[in-house]
Amino acid sequence: PAAARNALSVQGKNIDVDTMAKEMGTTEAGTDSINDITPVLNKETGKADAYRSVEIRTNKADDKQTDTLRADIVRTVDNGRAVVANIAGTTTDTDGVTHSFEGGHYISVVGYRDNGHTVKIADSANPDQASYWITVDHLADWIATRGYATS
Repeated sequence: PAAARNALSVQGKNIDVDTMAKEMGTTEAGTDSINDITPVLNKETGKADAYRSVEIRTNKADDKQTDTLRADIVRTVDNGRAVVANIAGTTTDTDGVTHSFEGGHYISVVGYRDNGHTVKIADSANPDQASYWITVDHLADWIATRGYATS
């Protein structure tokens, strides 16, 4: 719910996290799938088809999946929205800081540079690292076995 709230705040929406958590079926164990988040993003955006879920089912993203993710991020951010990604594992940002969520976590992708090869992450897990930049290659592998919501 926090990642969805971060994504919706890009559109100027201030949504109650507890309300979204109930709609997503979130428990203390978390939210099961990006497919539980996408309908709530659509509802709060006011368009039934504003967002769609994309899954990267493999253990590591291939070049086509990474290129699709990059294009999805550029289009979504250019449209004034953010991507919500379900990630798991460990990655390193462009400053060399490690981010590890072995049990899974959700983040928002709120910006990009270098034609989408580097992306800005909004992450509610640690206020000291509320935003950071990572390569889209690292992000695609971080999403692998899971998915993301894009417009």
